[in-house]
Amino acid sequence: MPKLMQKLRGLQKNELGAALVEFALVSPVLLLLIMGMMDVGHRIYATAILQGSVQKAARDASLDDGAANASAIDDHVKELMLPVLQDEPISSFDFDRRNYSSFSEVEQPEDFIDSNNDGVCNNGEPYDDSNGNDSWDEDRGITGQGEAKDAVLYTVRVTYPRLFPMASMIGLPEDEVIEASTVLRNQPFGAQSERGEAKTCT
Repeated sequence: MPKLMQKLRGLQKNELGAALVEFALVSPVLLLLIMGMMDVGHRIYATAILQGSVQKAARDASLDDGAANASAIDDHVKELMLPVLQDEPISSFDFDRRNYSSFSEVEQPEDFIDSNNDGVCNNGEPYDDSNGNDSWDEDRGITGQGEAKDAVLYTVRVTYPRLFPMASMIGLPEDEVIEASTVLRNQPFGAQSERGEAKTCT
């Protein structure tokens, strides 16, 4: 019995293997931290590639044949992005083009006279139907590349799975969404078309 007690006392003072226990306690947090840093770094890198791709695509689209080649230009953005992300349909792309008569009108509502001061175009108030769709809109842009001298807002949104499937463990969505946009004016390859017609809200 005394020998057993001596061995137990010796075992109590023995610190061999303590580092292994400490590492087992710390490693999950350390691994999550490393994966989180890599995930953020990948997002920053992917966003930078996307922004550069969008800038190049918008310049190509602003040329005379830009509207006719819109699909090919969008496909080129995908080609530049897919080495950074996973192939479709795991990663998805959403392309949007809206054109305006000038830079100052980008993402601006259509003008209207707010006679009753309620902030809404209604009750027969006159408005300028800039996009010609017979209704007042909060964004006066027209879908598409537009014509000569139009300012075009080109936006690309990409949804892709995160690098590590651990995001759901800490309440983050499993998919990452990045977006890039730019505004460029189409080249003056022709006369700019007139837009806008006075109408009344219902």
